Amino acid sequence: MAIRYLSVDWRLDHPEVRTDGFFGRRSLCGVDIVFIDPERVPERWVHDVPPQGDGIRRTDPQRDRGFGRTISGWIERRRGEADDLLRVRGGILVCRLRPRGEPLELFSAGGREERADRYSWLPPIALVDRHHQLSFPTNGRFLARCGDDVRLAQSGHPFEAYLEGMRGRIIYESVYQDLLSTPIERFGTVLARNAAGDVVSVEIPYDDGRMILVPPAVGVDPAEEAEALVSAARAMGNRPGYVTPPDWSPAYSLPGEDGLVDEIAGLTERRAKIDAKIAEVRARLEGIDRYKRILFSQGRFTFVPAVADSFRALGFEVDPVGDLLELRSPEGDALVAAQAAEAPSIGLPPYRALLEAVDRSITEGAGHRKGILVVSGSRHLDPKRRPTQFSAEVLRGCQAQRFCLVTAYDLFKLVQRSLLDRKGAPPALRRVVLECDGEFREAEIR
Repeated sequence: MAIRYLSVDWRLDHPEVRTDGFFGRRSLCGVDIVFIDPERVPERWVHDVPPQGDGIRRTDPQRDRGFGRTISGWIERRRGEADDLLRVRGGILVCRLRPRGEPLELFSAGGREERADRYSWLPPIALVDRHHQLSFPTNGRFLARCGDDVRLAQSGHPFEAYLEGMRGRIIYESVYQDLLSTPIERFGTVLARNAAGDVVSVEIPYDDGRMILVPPAVGVDPAEEAEALVSAARAMGNRPGYVTPPDWSPAYSLPGEDGLVDEIAGLTERRAKIDAKIAEVRARLEGIDRYKRILFSQGRFTFVPAVADSFRALGFEVDPVGDLLELRSPEGDALVAAQAAEAPSIGLPPYRALLEAVDRSITEGAGHRKGILVVSGSRHLDPKRRPTQFSAEVLRGCQAQRFCLVTAYDLFKLVQRSLLDRKGAPPALRRVVLECDGEFREAEIR
């Protein structure tokens, strides 16, 4: 049986595809597959209803000579037709993903009656499992975001072939999000996301019918796009729909079915164990990788914590005190100032802060503590290619005060040595830092 197609406000050039407008005559449920672009829906009121003081366009159906009732009637009509197409006929509705656009609020003496936008005509559906609920489009956010970073989900869905064919010409204007952060994958099929993980194409089941949101393609020949859409739509006929089996269906098993069910259960159990192991190993890897942050991070909330982690790896007890770090160990105590910058070398401010803290420690009776200044200049360069990362004034001051002046790269190499020792951080690594006066050099490690 031939498939009947209808394109609504979507320019497609194909002999099998009929065309019409949203406010046209053809019914959405009179065909099998509808391609619709809702971009022009708000044009019906944007040009006729001026915005009020709060920027919202409003009309009173009791006073606008039937304008509001006409809009409301069209929205309701298309909503009913789309519902019949999806639920009754089990058809397919392909809709371009756009922002909601400028809404129109229809008021009467009793208050607001309806809010119309690009998606008001979509029929509602509520999908529920044990822990989640998807209410579409009620809880859907069609968030305005523009980009061309489309990444296919590799789900094998026929419309991924359409998206692949439009690669390089898709510029999405909106992404789909759920207000309740419901995982859409539990109910539908995500076809594509952007680099930030936002959904830019998704299939949502309506009983036996299916609705597919796709991003717009720009600069594509209407005949080429129509052929790609029709090809994908035909392939959809070979995919099983989202039909929920009744409770009694397990009683009617087929030969080999039980074995396949058991095999899936075994594979699922094995996958769960593998996923748990991957999570465990990933956590351990993250625990190791955090030491690398000292080589490229910057700022009090990234670089200073990375320095603290590094000294902990050397066996020090570390406590943040303002912008500084307090170190304690059997080999001695110290105060640490740390600074990273894009500039090639670090200037006097962190040295002065360290000098003031060491002097204050003495005057307040806490005793003398070693001063350690950790610097990271040219942080975007490969650490092995960085020039001198501190000014001459900083070096002279550290030598005069017998502070240890160490670069982030040299501290990282100390951490490497510490992690290689299976017995834990050797005391010699702590002593070499505490006994260093002036610039720290790797040759001092014995």
